[in-house]
Amino acid sequence: MVLIAAAVLIMQGATAQQTAAKLPAAGTSAIIGKIDGIEVEAMVQGPAAEITPLQVACVFEYTEGDFTNPPALPAQLNGMLHLDKALNGIITELRRSGKFSGHAYETLLLTPAKGSIAAKQLLLIGLGDRNKFSADIMYTVGSIGMREALRLGVSSYAHASDLKDAGIDSPTATVAQNVLKGAMDAYRTQVFLQKNNMDFFKPLTRITLLAGPAFFAPSGEALKEVIASYNN
Repeated sequence: MVLIAAAVLIMQGATAQQTAAKLPAAGTSAIIGKIDGIEVEAMVQGPAAEITPLQVACVFEYTEGDFTNPPALPAQLNGMLHLDKALNGIITELRRSGKFSGHAYETLLLTPAKGSIAAKQLLLIGLGDRNKFSADIMYTVGSIGMREALRLGVSSYAHASDLKDAGIDSPTATVAQNVLKGAMDAYRTQVFLQKNNMDFFKPLTRITLLAGPAFFAPSGEALKEVIASYNN
């Protein structure tokens, strides 16, 4: 019985190692396709490390220890915790003090100190009460991110939903699809306005959606479906 138990443990350990080995490393990326000339990229990266003119990061309303205590992801996997630490805890302090509450669709644009994070600017978008979260709101979150990117005149930007970091068991595919749909519908609205001489913006070349290693592949497949539907 001892030998059998030991063999089972060895097999389980080997399986876990094989599974971990198959997960993509940080920095792994793929251009999934294009919509209206805009490249759609999926990347394994945290919002603190992504090199981009504009990083979009999503946060819930403050609850004590929400970046560090379960069900939040462990520190080594928690991109939002890394982002907050890189900014000396400013995201936690903003929400705790009520200066930025994180209400649904609330926004705050930060220009971090050079060298603190890789992005030049950081846009926080509130998701509201974590206990009332619905993947449907990510459509509007996606549109907010796109409109701010166009307003700022950046040529590309990155989006991090950060739901898994917060311990939300969200539907990965639906979230990724809703973000991209919201972004592209907002973009097409601004294109329409520009054609009617009611707006002017610098062309956008790429939108990058960040994902953890375990969610890179399913996010990519989900994005392919959206790209195909918009190109029909």
